[in-house]
Amino acid sequence: MAIIIPANSAVTAAYDVENSCRFNDGDYLSRTLGTPSSLTTSTFSCWVKLAKGTATGQYDNKLFQAQGTGGCAGVLSIGGDTAAKIYLDQHNTACTATEAAYRPTQALRDYSAWYHIMVTTNTGSGTAADRMILYVNGVRVTAYDSQTTFDADDTVYWNSTAQSQVHYIGKDFDGYLAEVVFCDGQAYGPTDFGEFDSNSPTIWKPKDPSELTFGNNGFYLDFKDSSNLGNDANGGTDWAENNIAAADQATDTPTNNFCTLNPLAIAVNQPTFSQGNCQSVAGGDWYPNRGTFGVTAGKWFWEVKVTTSGGNFHGVAGEQVNHYDDGGRTFAEVGHTAYTKDGGGEMQYGADETTANYGSTDPNDITGIALNMDDKEISIYDNGSIIVTDFALDDAAATTTVFPAAAEWNATVQYNFGGCSAFTVSSANQDANGYGNFEYAVPSGYYALCTKNLAEFGG
Repeated sequence: MAIIIPANSAVTAAYDVENSCRFNDGDYLSRTLGTPSSLTTSTFSCWVKLAKGTATGQYDNKLFQAQGTGGCAGVLSIGGDTAAKIYLDQHNTACTATEAAYRPTQALRDYSAWYHIMVTTNTGSGTAADRMILYVNGVRVTAYDSQTTFDADDTVYWNSTAQSQVHYIGKDFDGYLAEVVFCDGQAYGPTDFGEFDSNSPTIWKPKDPSELTFGNNGFYLDFKDSSNLGNDANGGTDWAENNIAAADQATDTPTNNFCTLNPLAIAVNQPTFSQGNCQSVAGGDWYPNRGTFGVTAGKWFWEVKVTTSGGNFHGVAGEQVNHYDDGGRTFAEVGHTAYTKDGGGEMQYGADETTANYGSTDPNDITGIALNMDDKEISIYDNGSIIVTDFALDDAAATTTVFPAAAEWNATVQYNFGGCSAFTVSSANQDANGYGNFEYAVPSGYYALCTKNLAEFGG
């Protein structure tokens, strides 16, 4: 299986994807289906970064769906269940049966990665297995738990007007979508949308799709206009935005992947994640979590806002995130060095805690965390003003891979790693490379945790 550009790769894509759109369960784009160019031939392509939401069913996390008045549908989804597999179904136009149904064996459980998923349909093909083809990261999927193929010349439901279908993008989906394309009347291959890197041949990179033939019902969503995220860049009818706002435009893309929270790195007490894995809601115990990107070198910056809290610690941790031990005042792995606003702004250092109050305990303040892994230090900012300068990391943190981390108690905590903030950013501060979108100025020499910066600074 090909992989997307990894966190520490120096690979540069020839085509740069500028924006994606963040979806939470209940957010979606919709439009009424027009007259198709073809009932048998089409191509759908999108780039996907999953987030952990409340969805648990097979048909949650819908990437693309056509829903008719008869209750039948053509749908491509990634199960929100523990299987986390792709579900690809096409009903017949009479709404009496399923014409085609694919259940790939492969699971998609990586919350740190971007996946490229595309479906080509050509029911006129003389080979049944070629009438609908699924690709993941440029590679044809051939391993299936079950597979029901189209009969010859069947109508493809998601491009039929038999029941006045409505198209949906991102319905019941939690995560990010980029470069969403539908070509009506064309059976394209994966190399029309991506390419393998010549120096790293397992890495799949996006290509510019704007010159493809889109047909009557085709569309291209590039999400470049924050005031109109339903804009069809191909010039077709714009999509209706349902609970989608300008703040959902992201710069977290398949060509510059940003850090988010990692739902897989939870030892105990799973928080509830939302806002593209940038918001964490903890219950009445200590809930640890950490970011998707770990670093051993470089200088890195992110922001945190606590909207409600019974207690919280923020800072860094090693790869294993353990439970906070309140009785012993130790932080285990969470926060080799950490900062708490609710406890008066003290710094946690291993099993020790300073007695100095480092500033405001207002939970609506924005905490800036500046991690210096070159000198093994951390600095803390409160609403843009530095309150802790060059606090030394302990020996364990200084000699291991370090991740953004937190432990929270009855807390709603919003994070901004720069790619898409969980809280509203009223200003537009970027790092010196022009990446990220922060409320307060990024300290000189510090950078957002994204793949382009990681490739340059060896994090």
